[in-house]
Amino acid sequence: MTTVPYLTVDVFTTTRFEGNPLAVISDARGLTDAAMQKIATEFNYSEVTFVLPPEDPANSARVRIFTPTMEIPFAGHPNVGTAFVLGQQAEIFGKPVGDTLRFEERAGLVEVILERNEGRVTAAAIRAPQPLAIGDTITGETVARCVSLDPGVVVATTHAPVFASVGLNFAVAELSGVEALAAARPNLAGFHEAAGRQTTSGHDFSLFVYVRSPENPWNIRARMFAPLDNVPEDPATGSASAALGAYLVSLAPEADMNVRITIEQGVEMGRRSIIALDVTKSGGIVTDVMISGSCVSVMRGEITLRD
Repeated sequence: MTTVPYLTVDVFTTTRFEGNPLAVISDARGLTDAAMQKIATEFNYSEVTFVLPPEDPANSARVRIFTPTMEIPFAGHPNVGTAFVLGQQAEIFGKPVGDTLRFEERAGLVEVILERNEGRVTAAAIRAPQPLAIGDTITGETVARCVSLDPGVVVATTHAPVFASVGLNFAVAELSGVEALAAARPNLAGFHEAAGRQTTSGHDFSLFVYVRSPENPWNIRARMFAPLDNVPEDPATGSASAALGAYLVSLAPEADMNVRITIEQGVEMGRRSIIALDVTKSGGIVTDVMISGSCVSVMRGEITLRD
């Protein structure tokens, strides 16, 4: 019998069975691409990570990230959760675990800083692997059709709906209030139509909708829908949060800023998540985005590959 051990963690939360679940295969040596995809499909989490020895020995590991339908170049909660898991080990492929890990990923090198409490790893912070990139705009009607809302609730005061990325591309759109956000429901036909029109992507069309108030503009409530990736709704999306946070800071009139942004997601799913972003802007350009959050261990077990 051939088996592969796994661990699961809930990411961007301190409460078990909240946040975003992640399965981590901490030693994926010997697994084929097809096997990785089948395992990710079997878990049916938004992502599963597979950890391999680094190609450059100066780095900690090579991390591959799979949704239920495809491999993607980068994502936030898989990096935070994978670092949390590996940080509890004495070694990673024979090298001692320090306070900073470097993951080789398709989007580039991802730096992860472990946070400890009385010697125990409790959280992790990652640096976005790519600078902010803004793609095509999207009509409010397209956004509204994707989430079964009236086009009038799609707000374009700060920005039009648009593709944004710091390593993985998302459509981001502001809604008029928490009532509209709560009423959103993914419409598969709308997503198929939007995906057929998109010219900028790195995966299937995924939509990040959010609300914020003038009184607390850096406290944001959000939801993320990716039904074309078999993720009807995601409880926490660090990569989308980072892209949105970087974009909003880039639009602010100040040329130099250091902003802490808090994004609350997953509330409507009963899996409340808290994502912290630290965004730096210098000379009018966003120069750094850090994504951080807590994690809690949930399960461990073995996947049977062959009897």
